[in-house]
Amino acid sequence: MSTTVSFEIPREVLRASRMTEDELRRELALHLFEEEKLSFGKARELAEMSVWDFQQLLGSRGISVHYDEEAYTKGRETLRTLGRI
Repeated sequence: MSTTVSFEIPREVLRASRMTEDELRRELALHLFEEEKLSFGKARELAEMSVWDFQQLLGSRGISVHYDEEAYTKGRETLRTLGRI
């Protein structure tokens, strides 16, 4: 079950920011990801971007993907199971 939450941003605030709605959405997604409030996947969804495009955006801003030792270990185990390493 999927639900959406909407909130209004006054047109003057949007105009003062000199951003489009899409740009504002991306900035919010970037900020929440950087603050570790959203996972990569959820931030990407909020930004309405593909995985590749969101990774590119993070890189262009110098924001690293949160990838801890546990995630690295799980990723290696998965690759071993798939016979890729």
